[in-house]
Amino acid sequence: MQQVWAETALTADGWQNHVLVTIDNTGTIASVKADSGPAGHRTGILLPAPVNLHSHAFQRAMAGLTEARGPDPSDSFWTWRQLMYRFLDQLTPDHIEAITAFVQMEMLEAGYAAVAEFHYLHHQPDGTPYDDVAELSHRVCAAASETGIGLTLLPVLYEHGGCDGRALGAGQKRFGNTPEQYARLQQAAAKAATALPDDTIVGVAPHSLRAVSREGLKSANWLATDTPIHMHLAEQVAEVEEVEAAWGQRPVDWLLSHHKVDERWCLIHCTQMTPEETIGLAATGAVAGLCPITESSLGDGIFDGVRYVDAGGRFGVGSDSNIRISLAEELRTLEYSQRLRDKGRAMLATPDKSTGRILYDGVCAGGAQAAGRNSGSIAPGGLADLVSLDAGHPNLAGRSGDALLDSFIFAGGNGLVSDTWAAGRYCVHEGNHMARGRIIQRYLDTIKSLDNTL
Repeated sequence: MQQVWAETALTADGWQNHVLVTIDNTGTIASVKADSGPAGHRTGILLPAPVNLHSHAFQRAMAGLTEARGPDPSDSFWTWRQLMYRFLDQLTPDHIEAITAFVQMEMLEAGYAAVAEFHYLHHQPDGTPYDDVAELSHRVCAAASETGIGLTLLPVLYEHGGCDGRALGAGQKRFGNTPEQYARLQQAAAKAATALPDDTIVGVAPHSLRAVSREGLKSANWLATDTPIHMHLAEQVAEVEEVEAAWGQRPVDWLLSHHKVDERWCLIHCTQMTPEETIGLAATGAVAGLCPITESSLGDGIFDGVRYVDAGGRFGVGSDSNIRISLAEELRTLEYSQRLRDKGRAMLATPDKSTGRILYDGVCAGGAQAAGRNSGSIAPGGLADLVSLDAGHPNLAGRSGDALLDSFIFAGGNGLVSDTWAAGRYCVHEGNHMARGRIIQRYLDTIKSLDNTL
């Protein structure tokens, strides 16, 4: 048993003072008691720690390398993608493990307790499988073992280079599998994950309607009998046009018409939806996986958040390309995108809850659902995914209740995070990961060995 005591905490019953959280040896919250005397680890402000629901870990190492305009005058997601392909061709399994550990460390230091890793890098650069088809899944798991982060591993099915079924291009060969090969890969990944704690989940991820066949999507769905299903959907205008031309409907419309989309599904981005599609997706109970920093970086567009939330839609956030790891900034960017589009303020707030509270409650619940993780609130029976904020930080001076969340999200950032627990594993102390020095050194050695010019 371990105990965490907080001056104030956002529990399943709302804000409470002098809260004592007792955690059993499985990482589960055994009890939550307000108005208790100090005991165990003492902290100022205790919150449930959300899940980062969408990450491509290896892309962290190319952050900052794609900000110069190339020879194409219409630089876009599609030109960025070519640069990404060139970068990943040089990555070895050792590189991938070191980069993944580094970004997981940053996630924990930003206040995330877990990550859903959308893992599509499977093979050698020429497309030849490793001797162990799940070699790179093993590396993701090894990084999680080192960092302590909660992991939902999502091996990705990637069949072809476009809706016309064209062969994978040079930069995509590391991703490719047939549905039959993918089934073996997914099983091998699940076996690799058995080395991790019991809160580890392995789901499935058909990449997108551009990259999988109808048969592949059905096969992946069949594999996910009771585990999460994640898929990119309706991110770019050109993608929507390609899918509509080949599949006869817009991506969201097609998926909702042809598959039973329910609480197991997490649809990533969805920045290109009609109002009818937005309301339709909200009604399914699926989670919209939003990645506001990456969507801003790549010029994807703005998610129709106000309409979606008003319709009861569930959502979470992820760091996707990992150009910047900041829970507070993801939430701030999401809200500010709505303000810029609609020329208003406090767009997602309600009469009884502030913007920060709506955002934070939403990503805690949505991220846990998307990851298949029993977390998202400070309540008995749930995993002890917890984050504490520095109550003495100037940005939180004089604040209480929901104003603490508003100040963290809109005036603060990573510097306010003090401690993080993932299923009771104490990973971050006073803002620093327990293995920070070792993880950073391995990352630096990796970066020095790479060609960092794109």
